[in-house]
Amino acid sequence: MSTPTDEIGTKLTFRKYDDGDYEWGSMHDMIFVEDTSHKCPTYVHKTPPCQGSCPSGEDIRGWLGIVRGMEPAPEGMDWQEYAFLRSTDANPFPSQMGRVCPAPCEDGCNRNEVEDFVGINAVEQFIGDNAKEKGYKFPAPPPVSGKRVAIIGGGPAGMAAAYQLRRMGHASTIFDDHEELGGMMRYGIPGYRTPRDFLDHEIQRIIDMGDIDVKLNTRVGKDVSLESVEEEYDAVLWALGCKSGRPLPCPGSDAENCVSGVAFLEAFNQGRLHVTANRVVCVGGGDTSIDVVSVARRLGHIEHINPKDRPELVVHGYVAHDAAHTAAREGADVTLTSLFPKADMTAAEHEVSDALTEGVTILDGVMPVLVVQDENGRATALRMARCEMVDGRPTPVEGSEFDLEADLIVSAIGQGGDLEGLDGFDNGRGLIDADKYYQVPGKEGHFVCGDIIRPHLLTTAIGQASVVAETIHEYMSGAEHARRPKVDVHHFDLLDKLKEVDLSPDGFDPAGEHSTEDARRGTNTDNRAVHNYEDRSAHEIIPSDELFLGHFGYEPRLRREEVVPTSEEVLGHFQERVLCLETENAQAEAGRCMSCGMCFECDNCVIFCPQDAVFRVKKDAKTTGRYVDTDYDRCIGCHICSEVCPTGYIKMGLGE
Repeated sequence: MSTPTDEIGTKLTFRKYDDGDYEWGSMHDMIFVEDTSHKCPTYVHKTPPCQGSCPSGEDIRGWLGIVRGMEPAPEGMDWQEYAFLRSTDANPFPSQMGRVCPAPCEDGCNRNEVEDFVGINAVEQFIGDNAKEKGYKFPAPPPVSGKRVAIIGGGPAGMAAAYQLRRMGHASTIFDDHEELGGMMRYGIPGYRTPRDFLDHEIQRIIDMGDIDVKLNTRVGKDVSLESVEEEYDAVLWALGCKSGRPLPCPGSDAENCVSGVAFLEAFNQGRLHVTANRVVCVGGGDTSIDVVSVARRLGHIEHINPKDRPELVVHGYVAHDAAHTAAREGADVTLTSLFPKADMTAAEHEVSDALTEGVTILDGVMPVLVVQDENGRATALRMARCEMVDGRPTPVEGSEFDLEADLIVSAIGQGGDLEGLDGFDNGRGLIDADKYYQVPGKEGHFVCGDIIRPHLLTTAIGQASVVAETIHEYMSGAEHARRPKVDVHHFDLLDKLKEVDLSPDGFDPAGEHSTEDARRGTNTDNRAVHNYEDRSAHEIIPSDELFLGHFGYEPRLRREEVVPTSEEVLGHFQERVLCLETENAQAEAGRCMSCGMCFECDNCVIFCPQDAVFRVKKDAKTTGRYVDTDYDRCIGCHICSEVCPTGYIKMGLGE
């Protein structure tokens, strides 16, 4: 029988791994039998599953290690800035992503096998918010190469690409058809989830790197010809995003008061929509639909609204509400419908729970079959039916139809691109095709990233931007595209770390002074190479069964405070939802990280080695990834060090 969720948080004896997993069998077998393998410990770096699950490929273990105090900052830099620099190596928006990313990294976290995942999002928000407070800047980029890239779209993908390209020495110009940069972070997510002062700061920090020009209210293919862009720039990156919502797939969906979720949210985020309708029905189940119903509950409605101020006219862009409307608004009846059960909705579980707290009604396992209209063609209800999956497609259950009365119907069932004037790039589905290097097939010098390939998460778009920046760099440099690693993330590099702390190997010259056989032997006795270390991070992600879970005691997750209004409080409630951890709590939460695939200096191997073969590296030679070493004259291959290594960093190798 499984343990209830509430007991996991309160029953401190609960363990997710089986009783006895932390116990050895026969000590005699471990010491006197295992040594017949002739194997000795080697130190193997692997990618942790949090990072392997992160579409941006952030070095999560790395910046958690800095926050917890495991990896010290370089001389003259505080640990907060060092954590910021490590975090933003992959993702320049820690404040935003720490708030709104659905955190697939937390789903992948091996700590789930002990009690609960590490609050990675919470620590990332702390890093980002602290960086704004302290005014941290990105390091000065290298001189410009003379190459300039046109980036079409100033959302998370386009901005992240401009950032990564500038770090490589390339200038760019960002074209965006809005009044402000930010894309979906600004126009698709409410401000109480992505506070605009933090968003503006993180965008400006990228622009401040220099040689990143911005052309707003400019649409390529309309205001500027594609031909002129191709002539002026060395490469073109399409990061348009997807801002066209899909209509409901049922008759009557073209009624005037049927609108898309993205258009609804854009009207709200632009400050044009101040009230909504009395009865709002949103069809969806994903994050966009949750934002729609949460906004609708906050906006409320006006009982006797002038027909020219109806919300659908605002959403369609014909008019804008006067802020004075808010004085007379009342609560709205808001319903969210989903094809799937609540537990299977694509929206984050806590977002669904928050919507219920705010007074949203959720009907699951249903599908729309007809928009009911009056004699003027205006929608008055949405006819629904219970549904079941037949051959992977939702199918209405005969005789289960019912009507949901509605004054405004919102479709949040998916998004598409707007490629008007760019027909040569449309793959027939309103999207742009990409190859494995994010080049546009058949379009020399054109590249693509983000939702316009396939709508997905903000973090996915940012990760693609990092890869495509490398592709563009190789293209403009005339280099062959390097093969992408199997685990394609921003890896910790021990050689870079050794260089940072002035501990780089002396080097090895097989044709010169090290040409003799004797001179080529014995990296354990000199500093020509990193001794007894193997980096498998580009190929392997370390699973929980390679860790010694018995090392880790129960440590409850330190949760951020969340401001979720009740159904009685929600009207007009626009204060920030997720509050930042205090410094001490951020450090404590980072301390729950199990440092999978990397030594975190627990000393287990040193303490339990029966031969004193494993020893600490001298203080003046140690750094992250080089804390312990092995004297092979003493080692008998007993395997104990690898068995008690909590992080799975020690493997038995070097023998048959």
